[in-house]
Formats: sequence, C-alpha cells, structure tokens
Amino acid sequence: MDPLPTPQTQLGRDGLAALLAKPRTAIVGLDFDGTLAPIVADPEQARAHPDAVPALARLAPKVASIAVITGRPAGVAVRYGGFAGVPGLDHLTVLGHYGAERWDAVTGTVTAPAPHPGVAAVRAELPGVLDRAGAWPGTWIEEKGRAVAVHTRRATDPESAFEALRAPLTDLAARHGLVVEPGRLVLELRPPGMDKGVALAEHVRRTGAGPVLYAGDDLGDLPAYATVERLRADGVPGLLVCSGSTEVTELAERADLVVDGPAGVVHLLRALADQLGSDQPGADQPG
Repeated sequence: MDPLPTPQTQLGRDGLAALLAKPRTAIVGLDFDGTLAPIVADPEQARAHPDAVPALARLAPKVASIAVITGRPAGVAVRYGGFAGVPGLDHLTVLGHYGAERWDAVTGTVTAPAPHPGVAAVRAELPGVLDRAGAWPGTWIEEKGRAVAVHTRRATDPESAFEALRAPLTDLAARHGLVVEPGRLVLELRPPGMDKGVALAEHVRRTGAGPVLYAGDDLGDLPAYATVERLRADGVPGLLVCSGSTEVTELAERADLVVDGPAGVVHLLRALADQLGSDQPGADQPG
C-alpha cells in the first residue's frame, strides 16, 4: 500500500480530509504534460507515465469525476494518455484545448465548437514573424488545431529565444484577437477565455461536485489553482498539488502538496485509491 503524503498547509489537509470523507462527491483534476506525462523535448513523443492509467483506473470508480485538463486537443491527449477503452475509467473526462473540447470515456467521442478564425490567420503569419524576430536554430511551431505554440526547448539558447519571441508573438496574437500563454519554454497563441481555470470551474458546475483536487506543473495551471482557491473561499474544500520541477517554481509556492513529478502524481493517485479501499456502489453519492 502506498503511504498517503500529508499536505503542508491546513487548507490542503482540510481538502484532503474532505475528499477522503466524501470521495463520491469529489473531482480530481489533472494536467497532462508534466503531471501525468513526463516533459520531453518533442511534445509529439509525450506519453503518460506507464503507471498512470492503472492508477487512474483504480481511483476513478471511487470519485465523482477525474478530469484531465490540457491545452492539447482532446483526442491527442486521449491517444497519448492511453485512456480509451480502459476498464474502470468510466468517470474520466478529458477537457482538451482548455475545455473547448470534451471527451467522455463513456461515449468515447469528442464534442467541440467551431475554431476561432484568428488561429488560422496567426498560423499563416507565424513563420514570417519568427524569421523577422531572428533565426533561433531549434525553435519550432506546434500545430494544436484550436491554438498554435512556439517551442524553444530545442533552441541553441532556449531561454534567450523564449524571451526574444515574447513581444513579437504577443503583438501577432493581439492583431487577430488571440492571447499568448507562456509555459515551460513554450509560447502558446490561443483565443481569450480559454484556460484551465475556466475549464475546471465549468466542470465543477456541471457535475455539482464537492471537494476538488487539482494537480499541475506549469504556469498554465495557475488559473486552475485560482479556481480552487475561489471555491475554497466559498466553502468548497480543495487540495492544490504541484508536480514539482526546477523550471517552474510559482506552483510550488502556492501548492498545498508538492510531489516529485509525474511519478509522484502516480504515487498520490495510488495512495488515494488505497486509502479509499474497495469500491462500494451507492455510498456517499451526491444528494
């Protein structure tokens, strides 16, 4: 049995206690890259930690919902995560493109509105903007369907390339009604109003759930942290978990519990499943 780590804050301890007391009213929200999947140089090679899906399958039947909230297209996250067709994952939802796309394990289908027209315009202009900003060898563009991202992790000087591209990409995004979201050596251009906080808040509203756990690793997870903090101010218990890294420290400073990357997140999921014991249909159902 995996030991359950203890949050370092009282609010976190209260959130964990509420989740353990009423698991069938609880939501477990999880980022994908850096939280369920280790960060890799090529995002197309990212895959969930090998023990993540078994841990999720053990925990999912015991809670109201597990929501994977990601900037990736929902279908890509499902494929890279290996979530489709897994017994025990009926309570899993993937909110792709920060909630603009939704995949439910029960139906196995993705629902989504029409894309923002500014994304296509930005995509067409982006190569020229990057050329004018300076040729940074190794910088590359990731097509994300409803967004587009520029990665500098493979550049000869990743941090300098990242900083040099902030202003021109912000200007480009603004001209087409988009915003720039910085991450771990990545700048993503996407429509406004798309973030993990909005996605998490809407999912909580739709499910009518109680305690909320959210785990993330990057700057894009801060809006989800803010949503949990607002819920706590309204009396809904919550637990903020940081999938720790040396690249981003802001989440660790606000988290109730810091774990050692995706392996630590998997350990936490298994420990929660162990602590909750065998599944008992009908117990602790939302009233």
